[in-house]
Amino acid sequence: MSAPPRSGDGGTGPTREQIRRWRRYLADERAEGAVYRHLAARRDGEEREILLGLAEAELRHEQHWRELLGEHAADPGKGELGTRLLGWFARRFGWVFVLALAQHAEARSGYEAEADATDAMAADERVHGEVVRALAARGRARMSGTFRAAVFGMNDGLVSNLALVLGVGASGVGSAAVLVAGVAGLLAGALSMGAGEYVSVRSQRELLAASVPDEHAHESLPALDVDANELALVYRARGMDADEATEHAAAVIAQVRAGQAVPRPDAARSYEEVGSGWAAGLSSFCFFASGAVIPILPFLLGMTGNAAILLAAGLVGIALLSTGAIVGVLSGGPALRRALRQLGIGYGAAAITYALGLLFGTTVV
Repeated sequence: MSAPPRSGDGGTGPTREQIRRWRRYLADERAEGAVYRHLAARRDGEEREILLGLAEAELRHEQHWRELLGEHAADPGKGELGTRLLGWFARRFGWVFVLALAQHAEARSGYEAEADATDAMAADERVHGEVVRALAARGRARMSGTFRAAVFGMNDGLVSNLALVLGVGASGVGSAAVLVAGVAGLLAGALSMGAGEYVSVRSQRELLAASVPDEHAHESLPALDVDANELALVYRARGMDADEATEHAAAVIAQVRAGQAVPRPDAARSYEEVGSGWAAGLSSFCFFASGAVIPILPFLLGMTGNAAILLAAGLVGIALLSTGAIVGVLSGGPALRRALRQLGIGYGAAAITYALGLLFGTTVV
């Protein structure tokens, strides 16, 4: 794609609207490149090289807009607010969170509809989105067990204790009884969540361990009969068809006979997405407690009656919106929709419990 004529090239030069648009693109490319460089500084090995490669590609895009702008390229500004916020996050927060945001930013690239961008630039942005998606997936895999426990713990604490506080409060008992019920719900729920998450993750790891191939089984390969052995059955049991399994078994035995090493199964990869039982349990306990304390904060501060209940509901609503938005960003989904869904579910459960408290008017002894 040829560039539009600029001043001094025998043409009429770029319009004021083109200059404004090109300067914005230039500023955004500079800011995006800075995000990748900041992220690369916090990584090492292959991930660092990939991020620096993305930053290098953004420099190519910068150069395209600089050539179009010519003398107008000086001081293009700081880029869009979203891109600048992304850079701020890159300097201060975990890289999975920032990569999830960067994935959204790359997906919003307008180069496909931009007549002054080349086809290669539009293709670059699509590929960048896939690269960032893959990097973010690595981070999500490493944190998924603990993150799941944290999210579930926080939301369970928020919703269950708000429902408990509203239900007990609606029954007509005093604020002291509501506070006692809330603290009891916090402790019981946090202990239950922590223990349950530990058992769940530990059991999952044990199930995976039972399915991982024996890493010492390869030591028997040299003693197998070349013409009559059951190695092919192993590969068929793992999913290969009969011909492929027979061929693969013959190749493995040939490797062994030639003194070549046969790769051992990597058991560690099976556990990567499950996480540690202790980490998941502790995370679930702490996050449940941090969520469950929010509904009882007004009562801890000495508030009573409807004012305390309304403030508790408001604080929980803000927390539900926040956790829902964070989950949406990290999972690659729409943040606002996830936040509103979280709020609706939490308030729905609390409203039902409050209505039951009004209906029965029970007294806490």
